[in-house]
Amino acid sequence: MSSEFADIPIEFVKGIGPKRAEWLRTELNLYTAGDLLEHLPFRYEDRTSFVGVSELIFESTAVQLKGVIRSAQLVPMKRTSRLVATFEDDSGKLELVWFKGAKWIASQIPVQQRVVVYGKPSLYKGKWNIAHPEIELESQFQQRNGAGLQPVYRTTEKLTQRGLASSGIAKILRTLVQHPEFSFPEFLPDFVLRELNFPSRMEAFKQVHSPANSKEAERARNRLKFEELLMLQIKLLKQKQAQTQDLPGVRFEQVGARFNAYFSNHIPFELTDAQKRVMREIRADVNTGWHMNRLLQGDVGSGKTMVALLTTLLALDNGYQACVMAPTEILANQHFESFKESLRDLPVRIELLTGSVKTSKRKPILEGLASGSVHILIGTHALIEPGVVFQKLGLAVIDEQHRFGVAQRSKLWAKAKPAPHVLVMTATPIPRTLAMTAYGDLDVSIIDEMPPGRKEIKTVHRTDAARLSVFQFMEDEIQKGRQVYVVYPLIEESATLDYKDLMDGYESLTRRFPLPTFRIGVVHGRMKPEDKDIEMERFVSGVNQMLVATTVIEVGVNVPNASVMVIESAERFGLAQLHQLRGRVGRGAEQSYCILMTGNELSKDARLRLETMCRTNDGFELAEVDMELRGPGDLMGTQQSGIPDLKMADLLKDRNLLTTARYIASRLLEEDPTLRNPENAILNEALKRAQKGRTNWSRIS
Repeated sequence: MSSEFADIPIEFVKGIGPKRAEWLRTELNLYTAGDLLEHLPFRYEDRTSFVGVSELIFESTAVQLKGVIRSAQLVPMKRTSRLVATFEDDSGKLELVWFKGAKWIASQIPVQQRVVVYGKPSLYKGKWNIAHPEIELESQFQQRNGAGLQPVYRTTEKLTQRGLASSGIAKILRTLVQHPEFSFPEFLPDFVLRELNFPSRMEAFKQVHSPANSKEAERARNRLKFEELLMLQIKLLKQKQAQTQDLPGVRFEQVGARFNAYFSNHIPFELTDAQKRVMREIRADVNTGWHMNRLLQGDVGSGKTMVALLTTLLALDNGYQACVMAPTEILANQHFESFKESLRDLPVRIELLTGSVKTSKRKPILEGLASGSVHILIGTHALIEPGVVFQKLGLAVIDEQHRFGVAQRSKLWAKAKPAPHVLVMTATPIPRTLAMTAYGDLDVSIIDEMPPGRKEIKTVHRTDAARLSVFQFMEDEIQKGRQVYVVYPLIEESATLDYKDLMDGYESLTRRFPLPTFRIGVVHGRMKPEDKDIEMERFVSGVNQMLVATTVIEVGVNVPNASVMVIESAERFGLAQLHQLRGRVGRGAEQSYCILMTGNELSKDARLRLETMCRTNDGFELAEVDMELRGPGDLMGTQQSGIPDLKMADLLKDRNLLTTARYIASRLLEEDPTLRNPENAILNEALKRAQKGRTNWSRIS
């Protein structure tokens, strides 16, 4: 739409006014005529058929009647009033009743006029009534295009009380799309409209809010959703271009002594084909002269850390330093120990920098970084502090990147000029649809193969009734020399959540598994770091056979001897978290087990999560189910996900449109990288407009 029309403040749209405008801003975040037009119906109701009052039956769903409202009056109640109107058609009478917003509605009721009434009838003391019906003058109903198809809009209780129920919003929008100034240029190229059989933008808005039939409505909705997804994909692809072709990167041309020595003599196992494929992709990236910005996805235990280690050696062999940033101290320590152990026979200096590192130890680390004698720095947020200065940073590896905000990552990215290559890793499998948006500006590599010798973890669901047999199974595994995790969702009893808590669980386990035969450790987030480290070390070294913990062990704990993961109150956890916890076992050659403990009463969603966990170990399949249950924003964590707020499209429901938008965006930018050709000028202008007033993170990994 023309920017002038789109920018009309919502209070100046016919039928709204200052008071309603304030509620629309507060309740639905609608500020302008453009915002209102982009508030699309989420479904349509077929209003082609009518019934008479005498034809009503008790099981009726919503019905539509034609007749006259004979009278309307406010009836006092204890604290407020209700509005009661008498409706009559050729076959009988019924009452229309409003309990909310009665005074305002009373002033709007068209008494002694022919109307169309829509709502769900019910019987009260032998008489039919309809509570909170939709009412429209019959003449208006007949005039409007598509009289038989009524759009249904998202609204709220507060808006409904002020005459802005779905039908009220529909009426305003029908008037708006018939406004004489409702005219604006098309910004989609002709070939897109032709190939996808889309209406023009102007037609689409008219048809979506006032459709003649369901086919027209669907076509218009798809056109408007597509344009939003296309704008998003063009933006992401341009960001990707800015981070690669437009941005010079350091060149790792050598595969040198350290890489070759480690690869030939020190890798304890054969790399999987998936790991080899990813290494080829990374080596190609770092030798282009452009900046690498790659996302590495791989399930728990698939070997991402090995890929990261080999990539750091590439940096070192070319005279550059590397760093690895992790979200927690436990995970940073895990990487540090792993790298140190793997590279102990090579001339590589590795240091650890976290919030717990004391000043006396920090000074030589920082001096070594500045002089170049520290080759690899591993740590947490401490890496992005201003005092951390690298001599020549060439590679930044970011683990579990969704736990870091974009602004935090930008500080790491700014530690070197030219910018270091970036390898982002996640063990949280991301559905393809989500990867194309949240990570649309990154190249994606997937390790979809587990190391040889790993056995699939057997997952079972058990209720409290089976607790004794579960305890016996745990004891049998311990007698074989194995170790067991028991994870609880809470640290101490909660008045509002009826779940077993960690301290009660710990006490009952010590009674069932007493000293000196069994040794049990406990770890939770409220312990001092040093106490936590002692307990973790006792479990890692095998002194304790059982570890009772909260989800602090979700990432960063690698104990190949642990073969059983018991998750208490498993219905409390999301699929991604259950999968991460399950990944703490199955890291050795022995058969491992995950036991999901719950009460008997489960919600439908909880049951589906548990059934999915028992059915598959495939993290990507779990991620798809998780996204359907929780939605994309919740799955990623909306604050730091990078997922845009889409007004019209839905990442979950509109996957096919998203894929098409990605393809068309790639075609457009391939033929016209700057979108300066005359046929793309309006599209380019629309993109600039969409970007207006937003922080530009396009140069941040």
